[in-house]
Amino acid sequence: MLATSVTVFCTGALALSPQEQANKDVVLAFYETAINKKDADAAAAFIGPKYIQHNPRAADGVEALKGFINGYLKKANPALKATVRRVVVQDDLVVLHVQSLAQPGGPETAIVDIFRVENGKIVEHWDVMQQVPEQMAHGNTMF
Repeated sequence: MLATSVTVFCTGALALSPQEQANKDVVLAFYETAINKKDADAAAAFIGPKYIQHNPRAADGVEALKGFINGYLKKANPALKATVRRVVVQDDLVVLHVQSLAQPGGPETAIVDIFRVENGKIVEHWDVMQQVPEQMAHGNTMF
């Protein structure tokens, strides 16, 4: 019987391809512009001609996105601050794990946003959100 041993050395995450890095950069710039700066017009520059939305509270299209930023973010939640904790990139998909706080001292929300990027523009978005409970069954955080 012949035994073979393979040793693998890992020095960190695998390097992103140039296209994956570009997609990551687009999504992070969009997120900062749309969510934290709440600049609807500047955020629209990151969106492709056909923007598909999977959030049940937001409609498809760049004009709907601008309305969401101006209404829900800028007017209803002007103090909202989002911090990207993790970024995962696979081909044309960029996934953000986000810690969000709508009001200082208020409850935090854990968010996972998924963006599809095509030709340097965001063309599709999915998200799931969960309010961070005050007590958890373990000593871990959601971030």
